[in-house]
Amino acid sequence: MKFFNRFGSAAHDMAIDLGTVNTVVYVRDKGIVLNEPSVVALETRDGVRRVKVVGNEAKLMMGKTPSNIQAIRPLRDGVIADIDVAEQMIKHFIDKALGGPSRFRQRSNVVICVPSGSTMVERRAIRDAASNAGAVSVQLIEESLAAAIGAGLQVTAPMGAMVVDIGGGTTEVAILSLGGIAYSNSVRVGGDKMDEMISSYIRRKHNLMIGEMTSERVKLAIGCAVAPEGEGTVIGVKGRDLVNGRPSEVRVSEAEIAEALAEPVGQIVTAVRAALEQTPPELSADIIDEGITLTGGGALLRRMDVAIAKATGLSVQVAENALICVAMGAGLAFEDRSYHGVLIAA
Repeated sequence: MKFFNRFGSAAHDMAIDLGTVNTVVYVRDKGIVLNEPSVVALETRDGVRRVKVVGNEAKLMMGKTPSNIQAIRPLRDGVIADIDVAEQMIKHFIDKALGGPSRFRQRSNVVICVPSGSTMVERRAIRDAASNAGAVSVQLIEESLAAAIGAGLQVTAPMGAMVVDIGGGTTEVAILSLGGIAYSNSVRVGGDKMDEMISSYIRRKHNLMIGEMTSERVKLAIGCAVAPEGEGTVIGVKGRDLVNGRPSEVRVSEAEIAEALAEPVGQIVTAVRAALEQTPPELSADIIDEGITLTGGGALLRRMDVAIAKATGLSVQVAENALICVAMGAGLAFEDRSYHGVLIAA
């Protein structure tokens, strides 16, 4: 009896890409229904901590809250750091994806994506958080496998496919064949690390303290993996001057941000090269023909494909809808019978 058919048609089947930066929810027969930041705002009143808002509204509060409100991200490096808050967040997203809370709705069957490098303890925390949030059954799928399915790669065929999923907390590098992972490697470098490096660089070079949200805006505006000719685009960045303590604005160039991002980009490239060195020769032959596919938010960093292509000598392409590939792949894994073997019992 199949996992999702066991509980009747009233149950809601969904796949959740529980990301460090964003959570994406896929519902059977509806597709992607929710894509919001993995942020929770907690309010403390009379010594009791309660959830105030979750997702988009909570992200707007980051770095701007009074003393009784705290905006936090319950996931770090792709795994749960605060299980109680993560439960509340997952419950909120499940309810929102299914049209709001209901006393009469049957509990949901859920597939959750996990990093390939996560430990059994970390996987158990994800399973428990989903179960306590209202999931009647939980299965897991490895992120790199879900990303490859979502990107349209032929993962069940007897041929090698290589996917690099650059998320907020981790970068997953995997060689796939016959519906399984022939080799995988996970490094705890992603969008968050890039934001930190931008913030650190601007503080060091311009004596300007900027927040997490500002770092992310700079990365999206002028971030690039390979330095441009000359200084490239220049934008104004606002923050607190560390010399005189006043609000200030400095001009930052694309070339400077490329320099700031050189270390995390280098770590991702090193992980890709390490995976290629460990690949069996027959799969290596297939990868020469098929190339490397990039997914995840980090794949959208300008010229990231150029940096990896230059280091490996292979063709590199960014997947269409790179941000939602993982959730799309997890959703297809439970909708298409040919993928049922890739789901892992939690």
